[in-house]
Amino acid sequence: MVSHIRQAYNSGYTDAKYQALLQDVESAWNHLPPFKICETPIFIGKEMRAKLFDACEQINDVLVRPDFKELSKNALLKGQIVPNEDDHTLFLQMDFGICEDKNGNLSPQLIEVQGFPSLYFYQNLLAEQYKKHFDLPENYDHLFGGLTSEDYLELLRKNIVGDCKKENVILLEVEPSQQATRIDFYGAEHYLGIKTKCVSDIITIDNDIFYKDDNDKLVQVDRIVNRVIFDELVKRDDLKRQFYFTREANVNWIGHPNWFFRISKHTLPILKSEFVPECFFLNELQTIPTDLHNYVLKPLYSFAGSGVIINLNRHDLDMIKDPENYILQKKVNYAPIIQTPDGMAKCEIRMLMLWEKDAPRPRIINNLTRLTKGEMVGVKYNKGKTWVGGSVGYFEQD
Repeated sequence: MVSHIRQAYNSGYTDAKYQALLQDVESAWNHLPPFKICETPIFIGKEMRAKLFDACEQINDVLVRPDFKELSKNALLKGQIVPNEDDHTLFLQMDFGICEDKNGNLSPQLIEVQGFPSLYFYQNLLAEQYKKHFDLPENYDHLFGGLTSEDYLELLRKNIVGDCKKENVILLEVEPSQQATRIDFYGAEHYLGIKTKCVSDIITIDNDIFYKDDNDKLVQVDRIVNRVIFDELVKRDDLKRQFYFTREANVNWIGHPNWFFRISKHTLPILKSEFVPECFFLNELQTIPTDLHNYVLKPLYSFAGSGVIINLNRHDLDMIKDPENYILQKKVNYAPIIQTPDGMAKCEIRMLMLWEKDAPRPRIINNLTRLTKGEMVGVKYNKGKTWVGGSVGYFEQD
């Protein structure tokens, strides 16, 4: 989005540099992620940075309201409510598509908001590798608020491990070794020294929970970084386990599971902003829009784009048997603004935040970007294409 920097990057790009970047990502934690790493980062000037920050703060104005828990109570599914919920989420992400408004100006438009961890460790690694292998402008960075990489990692350590012993803190997933995002688990292990465990590894004794270390010794768990998505867990009846989220446990959640539901697609209809496309709960619509082709239908309880209908018609709506579990969101058109050697790419920017325990508001600390040349962001829309995939944004600094 900053043309002279884009031109300089494209001119200096070589496939040898890109392959060296991939090799260094892999060697860092002995793993190369299965998803596509883009050949380029993106560069974001002060004007777009200001718009993104403004968009995040307008949305945060709703999330920090004293009545937000009341507003989001219907997001919690019966039988899946986890005890000992805290005052607010720790992890927070907002995804924005970069679009053109009716006047031809670029504007970030909210796609998703999530009260759930993202790739906080991996994104810092990837950003450092772009810096290492390519000539990037000095006054652009992927972190915010004056954070260095060392500051950033210490901030994560303070909020995740805190004053606990690292062996008493775990990252919890469903079969973590099979997850596409497992490189981030390796990053947490590398930087923090914590263990990654499957829900089937957890042993319960009364309300205490444990795992077995390499010497087959029981280790008590004091803190859990939750990476389990309930949509996936409820489908895994084959997993033999003692631990169930909905039972009382003597543990502190680092990212309480209820916030996955409270801050989610369920939040979108209550957000009103120039940066938020209009959105409705399907069961609350008084009149079906006549221009359904301008809307996207999304199930409330799914992830990774599952169940989304982008080319929508009335028949699709008539087939929905549980409209209370769907939202209708105004479609946005991503602008093709990233110049690449084989055509223009569109982009989506995820702003990564932390809302620390005693802080009045969430804090923007990092970002994730994804480039696409297809109809949507995602692997299946970009097969066989280059200069697409996961990346990071470098923002012009003050």
